[in-house]
Amino acid sequence: MSSEQDAIDVILTQWRRERPDLDLSAMGVFARLAQVSRLVETEVERVFRRHGLRPGEFDVLAALRRSGPPYTLIPSELSEVLMMSRAGMTNRVDRLEAAGLVERSLDPADRRSFRVSLTEQGREVIDATLTEHAAGLARLAAKLGEQEADTLNSILRGMLRA
Repeated sequence: MSSEQDAIDVILTQWRRERPDLDLSAMGVFARLAQVSRLVETEVERVFRRHGLRPGEFDVLAALRRSGPPYTLIPSELSEVLMMSRAGMTNRVDRLEAAGLVERSLDPADRRSFRVSLTEQGREVIDATLTEHAAGLARLAAKLGEQEADTLNSILRGMLRA
């Protein structure tokens, strides 16, 4: 294996020898995307775990934090923003409330509903976690120049839209 080749190149070379009738170019792209995804997941989970969060809990806290002051949303807004069911959202909010990171209060506009708000502790946790999370992702992307990162973002955005 040359210094420019990786294990995926070796696998593709083997498959091209055995199955020259197939176009395997996409296989390399998606195998590398899968490896990058696993690398990112490992980094993300490590950061979240250090701050006492599960990925879904981070998502709830992040949605509340980026909503701006007063860092409050109703459950249906949280479900919509996070693209998940209300039942799944309830479980996450229950855990976060028990940890003191969010609080529920009745919605004055609709007494049948309630609001979910970041507590001061929740804001501190999400800010610290996000700071470390962003730094970790920046380290992983450090090999990319700004133009390469923009190009990769554009390509991946197009793939996801397709």
